[in-house]
Amino acid sequence: MKSDGIRFLVLGLVAAFFFSAVPAEGSEWLVRLRAINVDPDSSSSAVRSNGGDIGGSGVTVNDDTVPELDITYKPNDHIGIELVLGTTQHDVFGTGSLAALGKIVDSRVLPPTLVLQYHFAPNATIRPYIGAGVNFTLFYDEEATSGFETAAGGESSVDLDESVGLAGQIGVDIGSGDWFFNLDVKYIQMDTTATIDTPGALGVVDVDVDINPWVWGIGFGKRF
Repeated sequence: MKSDGIRFLVLGLVAAFFFSAVPAEGSEWLVRLRAINVDPDSSSSAVRSNGGDIGGSGVTVNDDTVPELDITYKPNDHIGIELVLGTTQHDVFGTGSLAALGKIVDSRVLPPTLVLQYHFAPNATIRPYIGAGVNFTLFYDEEATSGFETAAGGESSVDLDESVGLAGQIGVDIGSGDWFFNLDVKYIQMDTTATIDTPGALGVVDVDVDINPWVWGIGFGKRF
């Protein structure tokens, strides 16, 4: 999606996380550093060339493992507002009739996610929580691979549309002190349309991709 209205809405939610989270009596901050694996449950339309489908074609997206920082403000024992920050790099591969091309595009992904949480046992040693929220994904540094450009007849430009979607979360903090161990799983609705402008007979190539990643996290955190 390239809607300025949706973009400003999501950025407004992120800003509200910081500007409305005024410390109150009984409130606390949680900061976690995780290693995450972003594992797309991807599917796609047929790849189109100049508006027509390339028969039997499609694409798939690989996973990536990176560090991730998240910040949670808890205005009371049970409610948390979490902002997830991190960036990943993903490769797009041709499938079906395009499988022989291998990797065709790579892109970096910036997917800030804002989640409202409920913490079930805030004062226990084992503290499970669930959450739901919104994700905004920006794709950047998109590039066609040299193999694709050779097949397409020369240097090609790539653009991936921004995405806005829902996010769900389940996790647990483990520990009795200020420092704790964390396990966390998220599912994020994420989709894009990839457009490649080639100089050859393929012309404008585009494909709709549902990325929809599972995000598996493990790490440590600290209460403030």
